[in-house]
Amino acid sequence: MDREAVLQRAEVVNLRLIRFLYCDNGGIIRGKATHRNGLKNRMEEGIGQSLAMQAFAGVDALAPVPGMGPVGEFRLVPDPETFTVLPYVPHTGMMLCDLYSQQDRQPWGACPRTFLKRMIAAAEEMGFAMQATVEHEFYLARETDDGKYVPFDQSLCYSSIGFDSSAAIIDDIVATLESEGIQVEQFMPELGPGQQEISIHHADALRAADNVIFVREAVRGVARQHGVIASFAAKPFPDQAGSGAHIHFSLWGASGSADAEHNLLYDPQGRGGISQLGYYFIGGVLAHLPALLALTCASPNSYRRLLPHFWSSAYVAYGFDNREGAIRIPSPFWGREAESTNFELKPADHSGNPYLAFGGLIAAGLDGIRRQTLPGEPIDVDPGNLSDTERQQRGIQRLPTSLGQALDALEQDTVLTDALGPLLATAYLAVKRLECQHFADLSADEEARQHIYKY
Repeated sequence: MDREAVLQRAEVVNLRLIRFLYCDNGGIIRGKATHRNGLKNRMEEGIGQSLAMQAFAGVDALAPVPGMGPVGEFRLVPDPETFTVLPYVPHTGMMLCDLYSQQDRQPWGACPRTFLKRMIAAAEEMGFAMQATVEHEFYLARETDDGKYVPFDQSLCYSSIGFDSSAAIIDDIVATLESEGIQVEQFMPELGPGQQEISIHHADALRAADNVIFVREAVRGVARQHGVIASFAAKPFPDQAGSGAHIHFSLWGASGSADAEHNLLYDPQGRGGISQLGYYFIGGVLAHLPALLALTCASPNSYRRLLPHFWSSAYVAYGFDNREGAIRIPSPFWGREAESTNFELKPADHSGNPYLAFGGLIAAGLDGIRRQTLPGEPIDVDPGNLSDTERQQRGIQRLPTSLGQALDALEQDTVLTDALGPLLATAYLAVKRLECQHFADLSADEEARQHIYKY
């Protein structure tokens, strides 16, 4: 869709407000809205936003970042291709935005979506294009009269009762996603009471990250219509299963190349059907995983989920269909091995900005390809069942156990910080350090309560 098509569609469906949305460094979806009467000009000019907003943490407090204070603006410039009508709110549409500098009218150095575009371009220069999608886990919950939150139901994992109890809500969610051009692949009631999982079809990396925003918005908007809340927090209930946003991805030949129609992770002669290139990519991700975690598991609450024996991954390890590995190599579909071979990054949740998470994943994997980094032997056991000595002998490292540890690793990882660029890296680290300070003295219940409605 181009600008003219957006204007025509907005008039035909009688929109009043069109939201210009973006995901900030705190992982919060924010934005402003324009009336349809001003849409034409604002699509060209953008909408002003204070520079301070990229130093705004997920707790609505301002982190100290030089140049991100009360002086100056960036512009929210919408991508017309992301335009959609929102069926769960009246007369409203939305577009996702890039952040542009007010001075030179170029993409701003603190724009997460532009960062992902840079990493996609870097991959294309090396001849690769990523396809990706996310498994969206979330809880449906109710707020009680005393202000507490409780799961929507008490159904069991994958149970038919769980299907029935949420059927009306899920049907409306699926219908909404279909209206937005997003293809749902699978749905299931998950392990926790009231917990749900929706998987959608893969897309190119930028569209896949955009889809994360669309899904979060649609699920929460539809749930609200049904009088419940939907929470994408990593651990909204301390005594229940955590919610992830596992990233499934594959590498294909870049557009126009001889390999454009080929999945470069697949090699029928390779170990487990995986190419040497695929192993290099895994090697790069594992080498940078402690730092990458600061982008993919980006809240203090995330680290209550990343525990041994919880199928969320707690160690720097990979394996074939090993759900305790940080990278799982799933079994491909019968008869569609070349098409369906992919990798799954398990330590990821919805507190991370998807543009930063996907961009960081690409940067780490490309570094592995450049350096021809091999990941070692795949793990065919639960690494949590090995002794410390056995893990040390196999080179299996514990993942960071707090956001602060992950931020320390990110700060020391020049591959990822150079990829982010100085302004984005500085702002991101400052925002997340502030969030660590905010939650440092809170109990698990207090932390969960503040996260449950935020994500």
